[in-house]
Amino acid sequence: MPALRRITVDELHDRRWELLALTSVGAFMTPLDSSIVAVALARMGPALHLSFSASIWVQASYLLAMAILLIPLGRLADHRGRVHFYLAGIAVFTLGSLLAGLSTSGLWLISSRVVQGGGAALLGATSAAIVTAVFPPHERGRALGINVMAVYVGLSVGPVLGGQIVDHLGWRWIFFVNLPIGLAVFLWGWLLLPRHEREGNEAPRPDLLGALLQAVGLTCLLVPLTFGSEWGWASARTIGLLVISAASFTGFVITERRVRDPLLNLDLLLHNRLFAAANAAALLNYMALYGISILTAIFLEVVQGKSAGLTGWIMLAQPAVQAILSPFAGRLSDRVGSRVLSTAGMVIVAAGMVLLAFLPTDASVPHVMGALALVGLGLAAFSAPNTSAIMGSVARPQLSLASAFLGTMRVTGMALSVALLGGIAASQLGVTGGHLLFSGGHGLAAAGAAANYATGYKYAMLTGAGLALLGALASLTRGSRVPSPPRPDAACPSTPAGAPPAARTR
Repeated sequence: MPALRRITVDELHDRRWELLALTSVGAFMTPLDSSIVAVALARMGPALHLSFSASIWVQASYLLAMAILLIPLGRLADHRGRVHFYLAGIAVFTLGSLLAGLSTSGLWLISSRVVQGGGAALLGATSAAIVTAVFPPHERGRALGINVMAVYVGLSVGPVLGGQIVDHLGWRWIFFVNLPIGLAVFLWGWLLLPRHEREGNEAPRPDLLGALLQAVGLTCLLVPLTFGSEWGWASARTIGLLVISAASFTGFVITERRVRDPLLNLDLLLHNRLFAAANAAALLNYMALYGISILTAIFLEVVQGKSAGLTGWIMLAQPAVQAILSPFAGRLSDRVGSRVLSTAGMVIVAAGMVLLAFLPTDASVPHVMGALALVGLGLAAFSAPNTSAIMGSVARPQLSLASAFLGTMRVTGMALSVALLGGIAASQLGVTGGHLLFSGGHGLAAAGAAANYATGYKYAMLTGAGLALLGALASLTRGSRVPSPPRPDAACPSTPAGAPPAARTR
C-alpha cells in the first residue's frame, strides 16, 4: 500500500471544497457544545452547587478565553500556518471537553471551559480565513454561507441532542460527545495539512502588554456584570472592578497606538469604514442575542417546568431557521451587497426579542418557537453577508487578522450578552433567589424565585432588542462600497497564480 502524503500549499486551492468541509466540521463543534450547555445549566447548577450567577460563568469563562486569545492567535496564524493552528484548536478543544466531562466541582468545570475556550479561539481565528484564502471572490459568499451554516447546524443539533443526553445519560455526556468528533477531524486534517505553510514575511513581535490589558479589562467588566445582583451594584467590589476595567481599556487603546506591532491594528477601524461599521454591528448584534439561548432555556425549564428534552426541541426553532437560510443569505449578498441584508436582519432580531420579552409564564410551545424562529431569521440575514463584507474589505495577508478581529467582536459580544443580559435576568432574584432558582424545590420561596426570574427575563429581552436596533444603525453607516481590492501580488501562497483578486464588497 503506498504511503499517505500530505498535500502541498498549491494543492490547497484545488482541494478547497474538502478544506471547506474540514473547517465546517470543526465550526460545527463549538456551537454544538455551547447550545448543549445552555440546555444543561439547570441540571449542572444543583449537581455542582452553583448559584444562578455562578452557573452563567460556565458559559462566560469559555467566551472570555476566546475573546482574549482570538487576535493574538490570528496574528500568529497569518505567519506560521492557518491549517496548523486550526488543527491545534481541534486538539485543545477536545482535551478541554474531556476535562469538563470529568469535573467534580464548579471551579473545575469553569477552568475546563477556559481550556475549551482556548481551543475554540484557535478555531475561530483561522476558520473563515482559511475559507476566504482558498476560494476565489465569486465563490466566497457561498463558501462562507456554507461555513456559517455549519455553525448553525451545530446550534440546531445541540439543544435536541443535549436535552436527550441530559435526560437519559446525565450532563457529563454533553462534553464527552465532542471526543469522537474531535479525534476524527484531527486525523482527517492531519492528512490534508500542507508540508510547508508559513508566510514569507517576518512574524510580528508579541504585544504582551496589550494582551494583558485586554484580558484584565474584559475580565473586570464581565465579573461585576454577572455578580452585580448578588454583590450589589453600588458595592465596593462592583465599582472597583468596573473602574479597573475602564482604566485597563484606556491603557489598551494608548498602548495600541504606540507599539510597533499592536495586538489590535486600530488603523483598520480608523481608515476602513466598511470594516469598522460591520464589526461594530457584529459586536452589538451578538451582545443583543447570544443570551437568548441560555436565558430562554432556563425560562422553559425553571419557570414553565419543562424537561430538558422538550426544551431542546423548542430551542431548535432559532438555529434551524438560521441553518436553512444562511446559505441563501450568503449567495444573495454576492449580488446585492451586505448593507441592506445586515441592517434588516438586526431589525428582525429586535422584533423577535420583543416577542420573547412579552411571553406569558404559561406561553404555549408554538408561541415560544415562533418568537425564536423570528430571531433566527434575522440572524441568518445578518451573519453571512456581514462576514463576507468584512473579509472582502482587507488585503489577503490580513485575512487571519480580519477573521480574528471579527471573531473577537463576535465573542466579546457573546460574553457581554451572557454577563449583561444574565445580570439583568438575575436582577430580581437577590442572593437567596439566585440559589433557590436551581434548587428544584416546590415551596413558596422557589415559586417566588421563578416568578422573579420571569420578570428579569422580560427586562433582559427588552434590553437585547434595544441593542439590536443600535446595531442596525451602526450597519447603516458602512456605506455601499469598499476601497479598491488588493493587488494580485499581495495574495497569500495558498492562492494560485492568476486567481482573481478580492472583489469589491458592498
